[in-house]
Amino acid sequence: MQKSSKIWLGISGVLLIALGIMCICEPAATLFATAWTIGCLTLLSGITKLIFTFKTQKFLPNSASRVLSAIFEIIIGIIFLCNNLFVAASLPVIFVIWIIVEGIFVAIHSFDYKKVGFPYWWALLLFGIAGVVLGILGLRNPDVSAVTLSTLIGTAILLIGVGYIVALCGIKRFENQVKEFQKSIAPDAQ
Repeated sequence: MQKSSKIWLGISGVLLIALGIMCICEPAATLFATAWTIGCLTLLSGITKLIFTFKTQKFLPNSASRVLSAIFEIIIGIIFLCNNLFVAASLPVIFVIWIIVEGIFVAIHSFDYKKVGFPYWWALLLFGIAGVVLGILGLRNPDVSAVTLSTLIGTAILLIGVGYIVALCGIKRFENQVKEFQKSIAPDAQ
């Protein structure tokens, strides 16, 4: 591997670690950035879910609930993108309401999976119920939810950055294995 590639991986890891620390230290800025990112991703998710529902409505029951879920996601995405200041302030409440609604839909859809004989339908039901319960707990204290959300985002980014640095340290092993492999096939080529 070229030295410049290693340098870029190292720089990426350091930048992600810095970004993770910033997210943890600046929860408000994290919420603004998160509101915009979640808005884009939620809008795209809602659009793709709507397309999926229309293409599979003949095969999958409860397509009406999937359409409602998709429309709900599209609306949330548009709200997040158009009202960033308001959304950043209310992001924790909106987020937990979304978790509650999606938890309900996952629980409802688990019974569709049961009907078709999927053996782990009960896991979907449990995940849906867990989402509803955690969402309700988040509604009880939105300030804690906001700090927790920012801290989780920052921690995840920080851990990815540390992972890049660890990967950088492990690249030498890959290089050695590639050299060993090349030596092992070199006699065959002659």
